[in-house]
Amino acid sequence: MDIMQAVESRHSVRSYTDKPIDKNVRAELENEIESCNRESGLSIRLVTDEPEAFSGFMAHYGKFSGVRNYIALIGKKDSGLDERVGYFGERLVLRAQQLGLNTCWVALTFSKKSLKPLIKKGEKLVCVIAVGYGKNQGVQHKSKDMSKLYNSDETLPEWFMRGMRAAMLAPTATNQQKFMFSFKNGIVSARATGGFYSKVDLGIVKYHFEIGAGRENFKWGN
Repeated sequence: MDIMQAVESRHSVRSYTDKPIDKNVRAELENEIESCNRESGLSIRLVTDEPEAFSGFMAHYGKFSGVRNYIALIGKKDSGLDERVGYFGERLVLRAQQLGLNTCWVALTFSKKSLKPLIKKGEKLVCVIAVGYGKNQGVQHKSKDMSKLYNSDETLPEWFMRGMRAAMLAPTATNQQKFMFSFKNGIVSARATGGFYSKVDLGIVKYHFEIGAGRENFKWGN
């Protein structure tokens, strides 16, 4: 499965089997986490066979079941933390999909108590990603019309449209899609348009856009 196939096939899954993550798959995922941490300065951790974070009322409220593995997205507190977590977290989500795993971004409906030992002074736990073998493959989320997610008064290259199609497939908090892309003089810009966790969402959609558009075809603007 190539990366674009992972983008197209990956959907949020909330119910998981009790099958342990295959040791070779886990090693591949750990390697990708290490790479992300080196590149980003984050302190992302994979937690396995730990059901406590998803055993309480909040997880039940969020309709999660069988979650025993998750990726904790942790980093030093700064203004760019949320976007960086979104970008590198989604890189891990898509790698997990390629490895035959299912995932779901989780912002609120889990217990943070069991994760406290992982968080060092000056760091913040932004959110987690449930990961494992799903009881199903999830379903495609509904999307806004593409024309409401970008603006430009120029003729748009095909690579930009490919990037937008990939961005529209990105998971966002409660499917809010609170982002806006723009294209001017060959430069692509993207911004969050408000709403909770929209900075995390921005990092996610920017990673998707790069996959669809091809990073070699453009530069990011402010």
